[in-house]
Amino acid sequence: MDRIVYDRMAAHDSTHWWYRARRDILSDYLTRYGNLPAGARILEIGCGTGHNLPMLAGFGSVDAIEIDPAARAIASERLGRPVGDAPLPDLPGVARGSYDLVAVLDVVEHIEDDVAALKGMASLLKPGGKILIAVPAHQWLWSAHDVVNHHHRRYSKGSLAKAIAAAGLAPRKLTYFNSLLFPLAAAARIAGRITGRDDSDDSPPAKPLNALFETIFRLERHAVGRVPLTPGVSIVTLAEPR
Repeated sequence: MDRIVYDRMAAHDSTHWWYRARRDILSDYLTRYGNLPAGARILEIGCGTGHNLPMLAGFGSVDAIEIDPAARAIASERLGRPVGDAPLPDLPGVARGSYDLVAVLDVVEHIEDDVAALKGMASLLKPGGKILIAVPAHQWLWSAHDVVNHHHRRYSKGSLAKAIAAAGLAPRKLTYFNSLLFPLAAAARIAGRITGRDDSDDSPPAKPLNALFETIFRLERHAVGRVPLTPGVSIVTLAEPR
């Protein structure tokens, strides 16, 4: 990712509506469908500045990997111990068969060979282990945001399921989320193309609007995985070996 993406993440990951509501949604989703054992061993790959680590720590003991040095330093401080730097897909030095959960939250789209990356993650799982995957949805939503984030693709539910299957895994509870705000996001992307003002700036809006978006997005926390949601900005699933 461009340096500015990590800088914005560090500045806004505790206040931006998207980060805050998304953590709650993913926490509820894991609670309902993760079936993690007590004291689960968890690894987040591509943890960025570590903003998801406290949420994941509610489910067990957390390790983390981040290849960007500046973001890794922030994440290490938040975790209270060093964060690793092993890159996908090979993940050198990471013990195979050691984790009950591997979390890759808006990471797989950054990897050119997503199937190889998923196979690498699968090799880290204990028997019964799972991979929590979140990715951006809809290739037609491609924008300057994807460019500065160095994305290789956005996914449909079908293309994500296909990559998961090619890695020898099966998706569970695969669903869209961030659906309530999807019409607004889609309209903004289309307007940006029409006007030539496609903007990569994802800083939070004014406080009242930030609070409103957070409230709307968080409304989905009780629905994700339980009922089919309309198309959303993102997709989430739990993948497990077949």
